[in-house]
Amino acid sequence: MIDCHAHISSDVFDPDRDRVIERAQQAGVNAIIAMSENLDDSRRVLQLGRDYPGVLLPCIGIHPDNFGDDRQVPTDEDIAEITFMIRENRKALIGIGEVGLDYWVARSKDHRLKQRAFLRQMAEMANELSLTLSVHCRSAGRYTLDLLAECGTQKVMMHAFDGKAGHALDAFQKYGWIFSIPPSVVRSVQKQRLVRLLPLDALALESDSPALGPDPALRNEPANLVLVVQNIADIKKETAETVRLATTRNAKSLFGPALASSLLRQVHV
Repeated sequence: MIDCHAHISSDVFDPDRDRVIERAQQAGVNAIIAMSENLDDSRRVLQLGRDYPGVLLPCIGIHPDNFGDDRQVPTDEDIAEITFMIRENRKALIGIGEVGLDYWVARSKDHRLKQRAFLRQMAEMANELSLTLSVHCRSAGRYTLDLLAECGTQKVMMHAFDGKAGHALDAFQKYGWIFSIPPSVVRSVQKQRLVRLLPLDALALESDSPALGPDPALRNEPANLVLVVQNIADIKKETAETVRLATTRNAKSLFGPALASSLLRQVHV
């Protein structure tokens, strides 16, 4: 299994990150794509990629929460710096993210426009560098998909998509974009509806650790992907092995040679 979206750099993992990764590997998780949320987090994610080669694969960006109405939005200098970091570390990166739209935190027109402008810039960069874009959307599903389509975005992983399942199916059929499913699917009717409508070829696995676990009161870990696999298998009336093989194949196809080569040279911690 491949965890396509995890915040393994979170400080809640600092006391036992080695054990968390070990439990994930014991559960059958072969690689964890590590997401960042801001500039400092991007530096941590890059370092974790060096500390756990072939296991933690870096994906850097600026989370849309940073454009919330109660936040000082990223400056032009911040955006220039993340752009430089992406270019400078292109060979070490598996993708760009976490980026996207969040109309729950950004309700003012000005903050939404800045969110959209940044996502557009990251989509264009992902195309230019042939990197996968890992995309967050909350209360903005259709708007996010429409913007990505306008940009002609080629490689997209929609993380924990909270929009309408019909819009997701349309995006997969038109553009081949993949939708990653978190452990919260065990308690989310919306995520179960998404799994039910989308074909297996459109699905991947994610933990979004430490959030979106099976129990919202507990820290989530990549090892919980086994719950996602079983839930998808139950909904689809498929075997767990079929789901594991399909979602791994989809992730490899989306993230490309960088992911495939990392699995070949994987080391255990």
